Amino acid sequence: GMDALTDAARSVIAERTRQISAEGYTPEQDDGYNPGVLALHGGLYACHAYDNLAKKRAPEGWQWDEKWWKPSGHRRNREKAGALILAEIERIDRATLAAQTKHGEAQQ
Repeated sequence: GMDALTDAARSVIAERTRQISAEGYTPEQDDGYNPGVLALHGGLYACHAYDNLAKKRAPEGWQWDEKWWKPSGHRRNREKAGALILAEIERIDRATLAAQTKHGEAQQ
């Protein structure tokens, strides 16, 4: 269970939960993104965690509104990165399940 998770893993899950509950990024909304978009933005948080220029403006490749680029401290940026990548994996899993369900219905 959650007891076996490291503090780092708990931090990523807490950030993922916050993105859904506080920011309103629902799984349904995530499902609307093209494949890789959530992971790309997570990667930008990870890659630019130490970038001083990125403290002032969103890095090249950021596709969302500039107001959603909210860099924090190095660890916090990694939590955001991990949570966005987790959101991408969850999106993949839902899409895979939906495709399998649809395929199963087609066979019957």
